[in-house]
Amino acid sequence: MVLDWVSFGQPLTFWQMLLRIVAAVVFGTIIGVERESKNRPAGMRTHVLVCLGAALIGLVEQQTIAYVVSLGDPHINVSVGRLTAQIVSGVGFLGAGTIIIADRRITGLTTAASLWCAACLGLAVGAGFTTMALVACLVVMVVLKLMQQIVHVNTYKRLEIQFVHRNETLAYIRETFEKMEVKILDQDFHAETGENGKNMYTNVYTLSMRGKTHYQDLITTLSEHPNIRTVRTRNV
Repeated sequence: MVLDWVSFGQPLTFWQMLLRIVAAVVFGTIIGVERESKNRPAGMRTHVLVCLGAALIGLVEQQTIAYVVSLGDPHINVSVGRLTAQIVSGVGFLGAGTIIIADRRITGLTTAASLWCAACLGLAVGAGFTTMALVACLVVMVVLKLMQQIVHVNTYKRLEIQFVHRNETLAYIRETFEKMEVKILDQDFHAETGENGKNMYTNVYTLSMRGKTHYQDLITTLSEHPNIRTVRTRNV
């Protein structure tokens, strides 16, 4: 891989350093805007700062190598990659702050991964691998914005539905599942007599849902039926 803008071991000019810093800001902004548009914990400014900071570390390492080479003393060594390694591992702590665990659900993993990728892009730009960083940035955006539309992965959910008028309501539930391409994997049910003397039925479904099916849309559609009293999500 040929380094962009400068040969390895040669000192950088002011404009070369400025160009790399600007490139790091641009790449960080591209990823950060996508995350911020989805109201994620780490948005544009966080991604820009991570990418910029990593690029600065890459520049410092490049300039350090150039300085040691210019001395021409074979007894002076420089450890290539030590600062880079610290960035790659250190960003993990920042990413951990975006991960939230609530009700046995984990959110923020994609944002943590995008922060780590932003740091790697910054390091690549700082080291001079700008073309590589540009291609990688485009791939990251494809993954963040288009992957779910291209690859549909089935998800598993549990749904508790409480209703009256068993036969009529069950027919509506099954029809809704078929219409929204939801497959029933398992089903538990029980019945009890309410205060008004009517039988109240509770079914708990384990469902397989296509990636393009929105869980919230399913719950909303079921809740619109007058015989359905409650619709609740359950942990799988």
